[in-house]
Amino acid sequence: MVVQWLREHVSAAAMLTFFRLYLGYAWLTAGWHKVTDGFDATGFLKGALAKASGEHPAVQSWWASFIENVALPNVGLFNVLVPWGEVLVGIALLLGIFTTFSALMGAVMNFAFMFSGTTSTNPQMILLTFFILVAGANAGKFGLDYWVIPYIRKFFHHHKGPHQKVATNS
Repeated sequence: MVVQWLREHVSAAAMLTFFRLYLGYAWLTAGWHKVTDGFDATGFLKGALAKASGEHPAVQSWWASFIENVALPNVGLFNVLVPWGEVLVGIALLLGIFTTFSALMGAVMNFAFMFSGTTSTNPQMILLTFFILVAGANAGKFGLDYWVIPYIRKFFHHHKGPHQKVATNS
């Protein structure tokens, strides 16, 4: 019942628009500060590694291995991916374009920050993002998705081969 409401009702789309705008603003401002002020993830990553030891580590050993063997050796890449990922997720959510994909990418970043031992606003952002993901296309109803998603569906429907069956919602 709740899922159906989230996916189909205009009142849910309106509520989700507020969630989307809040999250978009949060992502955009966080990323923009990193882009304009300069960003180096080295200290954050080393701090996360320090939280991976002791009796009750905040960072799990498998994530610490990822940080040590992948993230730190490639910190230059992460110094670009994190701020620009935040900016792009923010812009997409504010505009309501590719909303569910953008929300999913935001949630991936939220989880990466939490895996690294940082709570901050990440849990509340994941909770709001969860509603957007469950709602699917309805979360972008009051955004550019209203026009973009039908166009994409029409494009892919038109480009199916003659022997491929196209699923219908009947």
